[in-house]
Amino acid sequence: MAFRRFFSSSSQFRHASSRNLNLNAGDSTLSHLAEHRKFEELIEVLCQQKRLKEAVDFLHRIHQPSPRIYSTLIAACIRHRSLELGKRVHAHTKASNFIPGIVISNRLLHMYSKCGSLIDAQMMFDEMPQKDLCSWNTMISGYANIGRLEQARKLFDEMPQRDNFSWNAVISGYVSCDRHREALDLFRIMHVNESSNSNMFTLSSALAAAAAIPSLRFGKEIHGYLIRTELNLDEVVWTALLDLYGKCGSVDEARGIFGQMADRDVVSWTTMIHRCFEDGRKKEGFSLFRDLMGSAVRPNEYTFAGVLNACADLAAEHVGKEVHGYMTRVGYDLCSFAASALVHVYSKCGNTEIARRVFNLMPHPDLVSWTSLIVGYAQNGQPDMALHYFEMLLQSGTKPDEITFVGVLSACTHAGLIDKGLEYFHSVKEKHGLEHTADHYACVIDLLARSGRFNEAENIIDSMPMKPDKFLWASLLGGCRIHGNLELAERASKALFEIEPENPATYITLANIYANAGMWTEVAKVRKDMDNKGIIKKPGKSWIEIKRQVHVFLVGDTSHPKISDIHDFLGELSKKMKEEGYVPDTNFVLHDVEEEQKEQNISYHSERLAVAFGIMSTPPGTAIKVLLSSGSDCWKDIRSPKAAGMVM
Repeated sequence: MAFRRFFSSSSQFRHASSRNLNLNAGDSTLSHLAEHRKFEELIEVLCQQKRLKEAVDFLHRIHQPSPRIYSTLIAACIRHRSLELGKRVHAHTKASNFIPGIVISNRLLHMYSKCGSLIDAQMMFDEMPQKDLCSWNTMISGYANIGRLEQARKLFDEMPQRDNFSWNAVISGYVSCDRHREALDLFRIMHVNESSNSNMFTLSSALAAAAAIPSLRFGKEIHGYLIRTELNLDEVVWTALLDLYGKCGSVDEARGIFGQMADRDVVSWTTMIHRCFEDGRKKEGFSLFRDLMGSAVRPNEYTFAGVLNACADLAAEHVGKEVHGYMTRVGYDLCSFAASALVHVYSKCGNTEIARRVFNLMPHPDLVSWTSLIVGYAQNGQPDMALHYFEMLLQSGTKPDEITFVGVLSACTHAGLIDKGLEYFHSVKEKHGLEHTADHYACVIDLLARSGRFNEAENIIDSMPMKPDKFLWASLLGGCRIHGNLELAERASKALFEIEPENPATYITLANIYANAGMWTEVAKVRKDMDNKGIIKKPGKSWIEIKRQVHVFLVGDTSHPKISDIHDFLGELSKKMKEEGYVPDTNFVLHDVEEEQKEQNISYHSERLAVAFGIMSTPPGTAIKVLLSSGSDCWKDIRSPKAAGMVM
């Protein structure tokens, strides 16, 4: 009978254990351990199987768990970042009257720190009868990692002894929180007052701090220390040195560091390439990228994004296409920065068709991609498409930012949608909760001034919360030129003379407004003022790329080898255009000259020379892209006609 009772009890226990473990046919080992009450071994197996909650549940089956099992469970809680289960294990140590040694105590500290519960970690630290270097370092790094640097520094100053980890925890914490001078001050103290030598982590943090300030002098001191100590530098320190010299503007020295690196990873390649672009060394940057493509190192999305953004800044569409082709061959993430950069480069270069195709391939376009496409359409004569994609952006649930609205307002200006533009302008703050920027005000003043609604423009200017900038006044002056508003033109000019007194565009535009009004005395005064100040208007410049060769044209240019053919082409074209009823608008030609001369000035300005050469040099239907230098560079995108008389 007793045997039957024991068998029944054992059987019930096995069934209970099986239910607790949700055992199946593959859990025979666990069933065996449960049947024989080998709970510590069972817990270890469950931890290996990542069944942490079940493992902790079995703690109460053990009367006095061993230090090893507590250590195993705490380590598993750290791996899984499970604060709740970690607290249960800690509570169990107290309930079972277990007195943890320094190793278990440090593991509990580490668990609380990694799980982000510094309050529990501090309580544990304060209760510890013994603390070793690991205990102090755990607390210091825990506080430093979450930006509580005052607490980290207080413990650092109080600790009885320090090692490299202690120093690096606080120094890297300062760097992470952009407190770079404090990081360098502590690095100095380390070398003056301590006997321990810096390791690679401390050195890379100090170099990062010197680069962020930037302090070339201190960076060179660290570099000198590296040379004197003959340390075997790893890739992280080499890249930190590279970044230091690049950010301090010493690109030649950065190239020297890059040349010394035996093992260049993608970070060092990307850093060097980007520094070249930032320093204006575009050919060198593109050359390095081609070297990277020929190496065993594969570029990442940051590399692609940086090179593509450089292509956008330089309007180098053909290089952007090369990069795009390479990305397609090796594969890239359609949700990455690189995909957004592709939309940006094609939009900036005026190829909105390819920009749209890339955009449509993106499963979840980010705000940068939406904005790039909208601004691209707005700047390249397709305002309706810009507004269409803005409405799609709103429907997608993506929240627009201030830059997005610059594109939207610009599109309304080019489309002549005055009231719609004002509606968008007011919605920036009222509907979307954003603050108006100086660019928004410049756009809306441009919108109103072009349409001659000067009273509204002045009301907005007078109620602005910030001081109007040069772009706003230039927009207003441009509108005054169109509509001949002398009074407001003088106000805008006066403001521009104060902001940028040496900009010839203001003088010339004002003189042109006076000339159109027949006020030649005022024109003479403006020209005399320019002469007295030594202000000279630089001629407008346009350039076009044909078969990867850049051709530059200036107004009245005669230096191009095909200039005679270009002039003949433009003369014939002008004749055909007049036959079709075209009358050139000479109101904005700057000088007091005969009407025939005014027409000639228009016919041979730099943009027309470039467009004419593009039409002559490309097959019908080719997109002609002309880059203009007129205060701000912009693309003019024209399709080469099948008959020259169909354009311009």
